Amino acid sequence: MKLPGQDAIARQADEHLVTHRVSLPRRVVERPLRQVAKRLAMALFVLVLTALLVYADNDGYNDNSDGAVDFLDAWYYATVTLSTTGYGDITPVSDGARLTNIFVITPLRVMFLIILVGTTLEVLTERTREEWRLNRWRSMLRDHTVVIGFGTKGRSALQTVCATGLKKEQVVVVDPSGKVIDAANADGFVGVVGDATRSDVLKRAEVHKARQIIIATQRDDTAVLVALTARQLNRGAKIVAAVREEENAPLLKQSGADVVITSASAAGRLLGLSVLSPAAGMVMEDLIHQGSGLDIVERPVIKAEVGKSPREVDSLVVSVVRGHRVLGYDDPAVARLELTDRLITIVRATPGRQVAPDARPLPRD
Repeated sequence: MKLPGQDAIARQADEHLVTHRVSLPRRVVERPLRQVAKRLAMALFVLVLTALLVYADNDGYNDNSDGAVDFLDAWYYATVTLSTTGYGDITPVSDGARLTNIFVITPLRVMFLIILVGTTLEVLTERTREEWRLNRWRSMLRDHTVVIGFGTKGRSALQTVCATGLKKEQVVVVDPSGKVIDAANADGFVGVVGDATRSDVLKRAEVHKARQIIIATQRDDTAVLVALTARQLNRGAKIVAAVREEENAPLLKQSGADVVITSASAAGRLLGLSVLSPAAGMVMEDLIHQGSGLDIVERPVIKAEVGKSPREVDSLVVSVVRGHRVLGYDDPAVARLELTDRLITIVRATPGRQVAPDARPLPRD
């Protein structure tokens, strides 16, 4: 099946017009333009103060051209002195002027140089620090989560996985919009600006070392191309994707996605259920919202539960994961729980409760 816009996206993937970069979360600092403006204002203040000091004591200076030092000459002397050019055409000749140069103008010259050179050094230091942070981040990143698309679906998915104890340092967001990545940085996530259908963009997100990949793009055809590229780079990662149309779900699974969530049909079923039974709709909506009311989680079977039936477990079991199969709680094959089984249960969400690291929520949009 040929998806709408697939040719355009394929052509875009072949082009190299899209710029991409890795953006690490920044500490709260003053805006660069404001910093530069402050430094320029300080340098201008030093220059004006020096010119006024020279003009106030113009009788103590000698100009080789005409002997007198006017206001323009004072500015000229202040400029060449603070910049350490020193042509020597205007010189202090009186004792007072020389003492002023020693104790006032020389410190001002040093201050002027510190302001200008300090700005350059700060820029170089910031670039070096940013490069060091980026290299350190790449070397330490392992088994992380990559989220493709930071819209409503991507944000909700991140809120769910972070509620299980996943650290924000273990999340990388990929989105073509720089403003969206800035928002992700503000939330504490590392971001990569670029088209996720391109392998070089996903490589910058270290997809080949990721443990799980969440595809939450706005278009189904984009999700298919992203899944193909991500699966090619990482054969072992768990890929969960969302699509709008149910007919595109099989195509996305063929592209490498392990789990596909159909957002449009899921919303439609919830609407229909709410019409037939508002109470049941409220329960389902409660399950979807993470951290309040009821939550659905996956956890391992503990030793005390081995040999029991799912009905005999204290938790409310809805399904049992045995091997690669998901079986209902009333399936005869899981009449007796085994230590290697995993239980999908419904629990009461409490503030501050976190699921164990190896117990992940069921994927949902």
